[in-house]
Amino acid sequence: MMDDSIVFTNDFLREVFRGFYTSHTVGLPDRFARREYAFIYFGGRGMVRHISFHRRQDFIDYLREYAPAHVYYSSAYYQKPDASNMQEKNWMGADLIFDLDSDHLPNADRLTYTEALERVKKEFKKLVEDFLLGDFGFDKKHIELYFSGGRGYHCHVKDPDLLDMDSNERREIVDYITGKDFDDNVIFHDYFTDKKRYGGRTYSTGRTLRMPTPDTPGWKGRISRGIIDIIDEIRISDDPVNRLKEYGVKDKDAERLVKELSDERVKRIKNGFLDQSRIIKRFFLNRAIRRTAVALSAGETDEPVTCDTKRLIRLPYSLHGKTGFQVVRLSIDKLDDFNPLDDAVVLPSKPVSVTMNESFSITIKGEEYKFRKGEIDEVPLYLAVFLIGRNLAALRRT
Repeated sequence: MMDDSIVFTNDFLREVFRGFYTSHTVGLPDRFARREYAFIYFGGRGMVRHISFHRRQDFIDYLREYAPAHVYYSSAYYQKPDASNMQEKNWMGADLIFDLDSDHLPNADRLTYTEALERVKKEFKKLVEDFLLGDFGFDKKHIELYFSGGRGYHCHVKDPDLLDMDSNERREIVDYITGKDFDDNVIFHDYFTDKKRYGGRTYSTGRTLRMPTPDTPGWKGRISRGIIDIIDEIRISDDPVNRLKEYGVKDKDAERLVKELSDERVKRIKNGFLDQSRIIKRFFLNRAIRRTAVALSAGETDEPVTCDTKRLIRLPYSLHGKTGFQVVRLSIDKLDDFNPLDDAVVLPSKPVSVTMNESFSITIKGEEYKFRKGEIDEVPLYLAVFLIGRNLAALRRT
Protein backbone atom coordinates (compact mmCIF):
# COMPACT_ATOMS: atom_id res chain seq x y z
CA MET A 1 0.00 0.00 0.00
CA MET A 2 1.40 3.40 -0.98
CA ASP A 3 2.32 5.81 1.81
CA ASP A 4 -0.35 8.47 2.38
CA SER A 5 2.18 11.31 2.07
CA ILE A 6 3.31 9.99 -1.32
CA VAL A 7 -0.29 9.87 -2.54
CA PHE A 8 -0.80 13.41 -1.26
CA THR A 9 2.31 14.63 -3.09
CA ASN A 10 1.49 12.83 -6.35
CA ASP A 11 -2.02 14.26 -6.31
CA PHE A 12 -0.59 17.74 -5.79
CA LEU A 13 1.93 17.43 -8.65
CA ARG A 14 -0.66 15.90 -10.97
CA GLU A 15 -3.02 18.82 -10.40
CA VAL A 16 -0.23 21.34 -10.99
CA PHE A 17 0.61 19.68 -14.31
CA ARG A 18 -3.07 19.41 -15.25
CA GLY A 19 -3.44 23.11 -14.63
CA PHE A 20 -0.53 23.83 -16.97
CA TYR A 21 -1.76 21.56 -19.76
CA THR A 22 -5.27 22.97 -19.45
CA SER A 23 -4.08 26.55 -19.91
CA HIS A 24 -1.29 25.81 -22.43
CA THR A 25 -1.41 23.94 -25.73
CA VAL A 26 1.61 21.70 -26.27
CA GLY A 27 2.47 21.37 -29.93
CA LEU A 28 3.09 18.05 -31.62
CA PRO A 29 6.13 17.20 -33.75
CA ASP A 30 6.06 16.97 -37.53
CA ARG A 31 4.39 13.82 -38.87
CA PHE A 32 2.92 13.35 -35.40
CA ALA A 33 0.59 10.54 -36.47
CA ARG A 34 3.61 8.41 -37.49
CA ARG A 35 5.22 8.67 -34.04
CA GLU A 36 4.93 6.44 -31.01
CA TYR A 37 4.14 8.19 -27.71
CA ALA A 38 4.92 7.10 -24.17
CA PHE A 39 4.09 8.39 -20.70
CA ILE A 40 5.17 8.04 -17.09
CA TYR A 41 2.53 9.01 -14.54
CA PHE A 42 2.82 10.39 -11.03
CA GLY A 43 2.59 7.33 -8.79
CA GLY A 44 2.67 5.02 -11.80
CA ARG A 45 4.83 1.94 -12.20
CA GLY A 46 7.03 2.20 -15.23
CA MET A 47 6.39 3.60 -18.67
CA VAL A 48 3.18 3.25 -20.67
CA ARG A 49 4.04 3.22 -24.37
CA HIS A 50 2.97 2.08 -27.87
CA ILE A 51 0.38 4.85 -28.07
CA SER A 52 -0.41 6.91 -31.17
CA PHE A 53 -2.66 9.87 -31.95
CA HIS A 54 -4.35 10.62 -35.26
CA ARG A 55 -5.89 13.94 -34.20
CA ARG A 56 -4.05 16.75 -32.43
CA GLN A 57 -7.05 17.42 -30.21
CA ASP A 58 -6.98 13.81 -28.98
CA PHE A 59 -3.42 14.33 -27.77
CA ILE A 60 -4.27 17.65 -26.08
CA ASP A 61 -7.26 16.03 -24.35
CA TYR A 62 -5.07 13.13 -23.20
CA LEU A 63 -2.57 15.45 -21.51
CA ARG A 64 -5.32 17.41 -19.80
CA GLU A 65 -7.07 14.28 -18.54
CA TYR A 66 -4.07 12.25 -17.31
CA ALA A 67 -1.49 15.01 -16.63
CA PRO A 68 1.54 12.69 -16.92
CA ALA A 69 4.84 13.39 -15.17
CA HIS A 70 6.87 12.70 -18.32
CA VAL A 71 5.92 12.75 -22.00
CA TYR A 72 7.99 11.06 -24.71
CA TYR A 73 7.73 10.47 -28.44
CA SER A 74 9.74 8.38 -30.86
CA SER A 75 12.55 9.77 -32.94
CA ALA A 76 11.40 7.21 -35.51
CA TYR A 77 8.48 7.24 -37.94
CA TYR A 78 6.36 4.08 -38.23
CA GLN A 79 3.59 2.79 -40.42
CA LYS A 80 1.90 1.40 -37.29
CA PRO A 81 3.28 3.37 -34.33
CA ASP A 82 0.80 1.88 -31.85
CA ALA A 83 1.75 -1.74 -32.57
CA SER A 84 2.99 -3.44 -29.39
CA ASN A 85 5.68 -5.38 -31.26
CA MET A 86 8.57 -3.31 -32.60
CA GLN A 87 8.77 -5.42 -35.76
CA GLU A 88 5.10 -4.85 -36.50
CA LYS A 89 5.51 -1.08 -36.29
CA ASN A 90 7.35 -1.08 -39.66
CA TRP A 91 10.15 1.46 -39.26
CA MET A 92 10.18 4.20 -41.91
CA GLY A 93 13.11 6.36 -40.76
CA ALA A 94 14.26 8.40 -37.78
CA ASP A 95 15.55 11.84 -36.87
CA LEU A 96 19.18 12.07 -35.78
CA ILE A 97 19.06 12.82 -32.05
CA PHE A 98 21.82 13.98 -29.72
CA ASP A 99 21.10 13.86 -25.98
CA LEU A 100 23.62 15.56 -23.67
CA ASP A 101 23.06 15.04 -19.97
CA SER A 102 25.15 16.46 -17.13
CA ASP A 103 25.59 12.89 -15.86
CA HIS A 104 27.91 12.38 -18.85
CA LEU A 105 30.35 15.01 -17.57
CA PRO A 106 33.56 14.08 -15.74
CA ASN A 107 33.15 14.34 -11.95
CA ALA A 108 29.44 15.09 -12.42
CA ASP A 109 28.68 13.99 -8.86
CA ARG A 110 30.79 16.88 -7.53
CA LEU A 111 28.82 19.57 -9.35
CA THR A 112 25.83 21.46 -8.03
CA TYR A 113 22.72 21.47 -10.18
CA THR A 114 23.50 24.99 -11.40
CA GLU A 115 27.15 24.17 -12.12
CA ALA A 116 26.11 21.05 -14.03
CA LEU A 117 23.71 23.06 -16.20
CA GLU A 118 26.46 25.55 -17.05
CA ARG A 119 28.98 22.83 -17.89
CA VAL A 120 26.64 20.77 -20.04
CA LYS A 121 25.60 23.86 -22.02
CA LYS A 122 29.25 24.47 -22.93
CA GLU A 123 29.49 20.85 -24.06
CA PHE A 124 26.29 21.22 -26.06
CA LYS A 125 27.53 24.39 -27.72
CA LYS A 126 30.70 22.56 -28.73
CA LEU A 127 28.62 19.76 -30.27
CA VAL A 128 26.43 22.13 -32.27
CA GLU A 129 28.93 24.75 -33.39
CA ASP A 130 32.17 22.79 -33.77
CA PHE A 131 30.88 19.47 -35.05
CA LEU A 132 27.34 19.61 -36.46
CA LEU A 133 27.58 23.04 -38.10
CA GLY A 134 31.37 23.00 -38.48
CA ASP A 135 32.81 19.63 -39.41
CA PHE A 136 29.60 18.04 -40.74
CA GLY A 137 28.24 21.21 -42.28
CA PHE A 138 24.57 20.56 -41.48
CA ASP A 139 22.19 23.32 -42.48
CA LYS A 140 20.79 25.38 -39.58
CA LYS A 141 17.28 24.93 -40.94
CA HIS A 142 17.50 21.18 -40.22
CA ILE A 143 18.69 21.59 -36.62
CA GLU A 144 16.39 22.02 -33.62
CA LEU A 145 17.79 22.61 -30.13
CA TYR A 146 15.96 21.98 -26.86
CA PHE A 147 16.61 22.20 -23.14
CA SER A 148 15.56 18.80 -21.76
CA GLY A 149 13.71 20.24 -18.78
CA GLY A 150 16.07 18.42 -16.44
CA ARG A 151 19.85 18.21 -16.61
CA GLY A 152 20.77 18.61 -20.26
CA TYR A 153 20.02 19.44 -23.86
CA HIS A 154 18.72 17.72 -26.98
CA CYS A 155 19.62 18.36 -30.59
CA HIS A 156 17.31 17.06 -33.35
CA VAL A 157 18.83 16.91 -36.83
CA LYS A 158 15.98 16.61 -39.34
CA ASP A 159 17.88 16.53 -42.59
CA PRO A 160 15.81 14.37 -45.01
CA ASP A 161 19.02 12.78 -46.32
CA LEU A 162 19.74 11.29 -42.88
CA LEU A 163 16.37 9.75 -42.02
CA ASP A 164 17.11 6.25 -43.31
CA MET A 165 20.57 5.88 -41.75
CA ASP A 166 20.95 2.64 -39.78
CA SER A 167 22.52 2.26 -36.33
CA ASN A 168 26.01 1.55 -37.67
CA GLU A 169 26.02 4.71 -39.79
CA ARG A 170 24.83 6.77 -36.82
CA ARG A 171 27.51 5.19 -34.65
CA GLU A 172 30.17 6.39 -37.08
CA ILE A 173 28.99 9.95 -36.47
CA VAL A 174 29.13 9.37 -32.70
CA ASP A 175 32.61 7.85 -32.90
CA TYR A 176 33.87 10.87 -34.82
CA ILE A 177 32.37 13.38 -32.37
CA THR A 178 33.66 11.51 -29.31
CA GLY A 179 37.13 10.92 -30.78
CA LYS A 180 36.83 7.17 -30.30
CA ASP A 181 39.73 4.97 -31.47
CA PHE A 182 41.65 8.02 -32.58
CA ASP A 183 44.84 7.22 -34.50
CA ASP A 184 47.64 9.52 -33.34
CA ASN A 185 49.38 9.02 -36.67
CA VAL A 186 46.64 11.15 -38.21
CA ILE A 187 47.75 14.06 -36.02
CA PHE A 188 51.47 13.59 -35.50
CA HIS A 189 54.05 12.74 -38.10
CA ASP A 190 57.82 12.53 -38.17
CA TYR A 191 59.68 15.49 -39.53
CA PHE A 192 63.34 14.94 -40.43
CA THR A 193 65.52 17.84 -39.37
CA ASP A 194 69.24 17.55 -40.13
CA LYS A 195 70.45 15.86 -43.29
CA LYS A 196 73.93 14.82 -44.45
CA ARG A 197 75.21 13.45 -47.72
CA TYR A 198 77.43 10.40 -47.71
CA GLY A 199 78.49 8.34 -50.72
CA GLY A 200 76.17 10.22 -53.02
CA ARG A 201 73.13 9.63 -50.80
CA THR A 202 71.33 11.87 -48.30
CA TYR A 203 70.76 10.59 -44.75
CA SER A 204 68.67 12.07 -41.92
CA THR A 205 70.53 12.59 -38.69
CA GLY A 206 67.69 13.94 -36.58
CA ARG A 207 63.92 14.04 -36.44
CA THR A 208 61.07 15.54 -34.46
CA LEU A 209 57.31 15.18 -34.23
CA ARG A 210 55.18 17.70 -36.07
CA MET A 211 51.55 18.55 -35.47
CA PRO A 212 49.15 20.56 -37.64
CA THR A 213 48.65 24.28 -37.20
CA PRO A 214 45.72 25.36 -34.97
CA ASP A 215 43.77 26.72 -37.95
CA THR A 216 43.73 23.34 -39.74
CA PRO A 217 40.12 22.19 -40.29
CA GLY A 218 38.56 19.27 -38.38
CA TRP A 219 40.17 17.17 -35.70
CA LYS A 220 43.73 18.06 -36.70
CA GLY A 221 43.35 21.73 -35.85
CA ARG A 222 41.12 20.90 -32.89
CA ILE A 223 43.81 18.70 -31.31
CA SER A 224 46.48 21.35 -31.89
CA ARG A 225 44.35 24.04 -30.26
CA GLY A 226 43.61 21.71 -27.36
CA ILE A 227 47.29 20.94 -26.80
CA ILE A 228 48.22 24.64 -26.81
CA ASP A 229 45.38 25.47 -24.38
CA ILE A 230 46.48 22.73 -21.98
CA ILE A 231 50.10 23.88 -22.10
CA ASP A 232 49.08 27.45 -21.31
CA GLU A 233 46.85 26.23 -18.48
CA ILE A 234 49.67 24.23 -16.90
CA ARG A 235 52.21 27.01 -17.33
CA ILE A 236 50.12 29.65 -15.58
CA SER A 237 49.20 27.30 -12.73
CA ASP A 238 50.62 28.13 -9.28
CA ASP A 239 51.49 24.46 -8.86
CA PRO A 240 51.88 22.82 -12.29
CA VAL A 241 52.85 19.42 -10.85
CA ASN A 242 49.66 19.18 -8.80
CA ARG A 243 47.70 20.46 -11.78
CA LEU A 244 49.03 17.54 -13.81
CA LYS A 245 48.15 15.14 -10.99
CA GLU A 246 44.58 16.40 -11.19
CA TYR A 247 44.67 15.31 -14.82
CA GLY A 248 45.61 11.82 -13.64
CA VAL A 249 49.35 12.02 -14.37
CA LYS A 250 51.55 10.01 -11.95
CA ASP A 251 53.93 11.87 -9.60
CA LYS A 252 57.16 11.08 -11.42
CA ASP A 253 55.66 11.68 -14.85
CA ALA A 254 54.22 15.01 -13.68
CA GLU A 255 57.57 16.22 -12.37
CA ARG A 256 59.34 15.11 -15.54
CA LEU A 257 56.73 16.68 -17.78
CA VAL A 258 57.00 20.04 -16.02
CA LYS A 259 60.79 19.96 -16.42
CA GLU A 260 60.44 19.17 -20.11
CA LEU A 261 58.13 22.15 -20.65
CA SER A 262 60.93 24.69 -20.82
CA ASP A 263 60.33 28.07 -22.44
CA GLU A 264 62.18 26.94 -25.55
CA ARG A 265 60.24 23.66 -25.81
CA VAL A 266 56.88 25.39 -25.30
CA LYS A 267 57.77 27.79 -28.09
CA ARG A 268 58.67 24.88 -30.35
CA ILE A 269 55.41 23.05 -29.52
CA LYS A 270 53.33 26.12 -30.35
CA ASN A 271 55.16 26.24 -33.68
CA GLY A 272 54.16 22.65 -34.34
CA PHE A 273 57.28 20.79 -33.11
CA LEU A 274 56.58 18.27 -30.33
CA ASP A 275 60.11 16.82 -30.42
CA GLN A 276 60.45 13.14 -29.55
CA SER A 277 59.24 13.13 -25.96
CA ARG A 278 56.93 10.14 -25.57
CA ILE A 279 55.38 11.48 -22.38
CA ILE A 280 54.56 14.80 -24.01
CA LYS A 281 53.01 13.10 -27.03
CA ARG A 282 50.97 10.62 -24.99
CA PHE A 283 49.75 13.06 -22.36
CA PHE A 284 48.83 15.93 -24.62
CA LEU A 285 47.08 13.83 -27.24
CA ASN A 286 44.89 12.05 -24.67
CA ARG A 287 44.05 15.24 -22.82
CA ALA A 288 43.36 17.21 -25.98
CA ILE A 289 40.96 14.52 -27.23
CA ARG A 290 39.10 14.48 -23.91
CA ARG A 291 38.89 18.25 -23.84
CA THR A 292 37.73 18.74 -27.43
CA ALA A 293 35.55 15.65 -27.91
CA VAL A 294 31.89 15.68 -26.82
CA ALA A 295 30.63 13.45 -23.99
CA LEU A 296 27.59 11.76 -25.55
CA SER A 297 27.33 8.93 -23.01
CA ALA A 298 28.09 8.12 -19.39
CA GLY A 299 30.87 5.68 -20.27
CA GLU A 300 32.17 3.20 -22.78
CA THR A 301 29.34 0.74 -22.07
CA ASP A 302 26.57 3.33 -22.34
CA GLU A 303 25.02 3.40 -25.81
CA PRO A 304 24.43 7.01 -26.92
CA VAL A 305 20.90 7.99 -27.93
CA THR A 306 22.20 8.94 -31.38
CA CYS A 307 22.91 5.32 -32.35
CA ASP A 308 19.38 4.16 -31.53
CA THR A 309 16.99 4.41 -34.48
CA LYS A 310 13.96 3.73 -32.26
CA ARG A 311 14.71 5.85 -29.21
CA LEU A 312 12.07 7.74 -27.25
CA ILE A 313 12.90 11.37 -26.50
CA ARG A 314 11.15 14.02 -24.40
CA LEU A 315 8.37 15.84 -26.18
CA PRO A 316 9.16 19.53 -26.81
CA TYR A 317 7.14 21.95 -24.67
CA SER A 318 6.05 19.26 -22.21
CA LEU A 319 6.91 19.45 -18.50
CA HIS A 320 9.65 17.47 -16.78
CA GLY A 321 8.22 15.51 -13.84
CA LYS A 322 11.28 15.92 -11.62
CA THR A 323 11.70 19.67 -12.03
CA GLY A 324 8.49 21.15 -13.38
CA PHE A 325 10.60 22.91 -16.02
CA GLN A 326 9.50 22.98 -19.64
CA VAL A 327 11.27 21.31 -22.54
CA VAL A 328 11.85 24.55 -24.45
CA ARG A 329 13.28 25.20 -27.90
CA LEU A 330 16.43 27.31 -28.17
CA SER A 331 17.79 29.53 -30.89
CA ILE A 332 21.25 28.55 -32.14
CA ASP A 333 22.23 32.20 -32.23
CA LYS A 334 21.07 32.83 -28.66
CA LEU A 335 22.36 29.66 -27.00
CA ASP A 336 24.85 31.64 -24.89
CA ASP A 337 22.06 33.78 -23.44
CA PHE A 338 19.76 30.91 -22.51
CA ASN A 339 19.31 30.39 -18.76
CA PRO A 340 17.18 27.33 -17.92
CA LEU A 341 16.61 28.57 -14.37
CA ASP A 342 14.76 31.49 -15.85
CA ASP A 343 13.74 30.70 -19.43
CA ALA A 344 12.39 27.17 -18.75
CA VAL A 345 10.43 28.09 -15.60
CA VAL A 346 6.79 28.29 -16.67
CA LEU A 347 4.69 27.32 -13.65
CA PRO A 348 2.89 29.96 -11.53
CA SER A 349 4.45 31.70 -8.53
CA LYS A 350 1.68 31.28 -5.95
CA PRO A 351 3.12 30.38 -2.51
CA VAL A 352 3.43 26.76 -1.34
CA SER A 353 4.73 25.50 2.01
CA VAL A 354 7.47 22.84 2.02
CA THR A 355 9.73 21.18 4.59
CA MET A 356 13.33 20.81 3.49
CA ASN A 357 14.82 17.31 3.47
CA GLU A 358 18.34 18.71 3.17
CA SER A 359 20.21 21.99 2.86
CA PHE A 360 20.13 23.48 -0.60
CA SER A 361 20.69 26.77 -2.39
CA ILE A 362 19.68 27.95 -5.85
CA THR A 363 19.07 31.11 -7.85
CA ILE A 364 15.89 30.79 -9.89
CA LYS A 365 13.90 33.47 -11.72
CA GLY A 366 16.50 35.95 -10.54
CA GLU A 367 15.89 35.23 -6.85
CA GLU A 368 18.47 33.57 -4.58
CA TYR A 369 17.24 30.96 -2.10
CA LYS A 370 19.19 29.30 0.72
CA PHE A 371 17.51 26.54 2.68
CA ARG A 372 18.47 24.50 5.71
CA LYS A 373 17.40 20.96 6.45
CA GLY A 374 14.20 20.77 8.46
CA GLU A 375 13.18 24.36 7.79
CA ILE A 376 9.63 25.08 6.76
CA ASP A 377 9.49 27.63 4.00
CA GLU A 378 6.88 29.22 1.80
CA VAL A 379 8.19 29.26 -1.76
CA PRO A 380 6.78 29.96 -5.25
CA LEU A 381 4.94 27.03 -6.80
CA TYR A 382 7.55 26.60 -9.55
CA LEU A 383 10.29 26.22 -6.92
CA ALA A 384 8.17 23.93 -4.73
CA VAL A 385 7.65 21.53 -7.66
CA PHE A 386 11.39 21.54 -8.38
CA LEU A 387 12.32 20.85 -4.74
CA ILE A 388 9.68 18.15 -4.32
CA GLY A 389 10.41 16.54 -7.69
CA ARG A 390 14.11 16.22 -6.83
CA ASN A 391 13.28 14.98 -3.31
CA LEU A 392 14.95 18.01 -1.75
CA ALA A 393 11.76 18.92 0.10
CA ALA A 394 8.41 17.50 1.12
CA LEU A 395 5.04 19.11 0.56
CA ARG A 396 3.62 20.44 3.82
CA ARG A 397 -0.03 19.88 4.58
CA THR A 398 -1.88 23.05 5.51
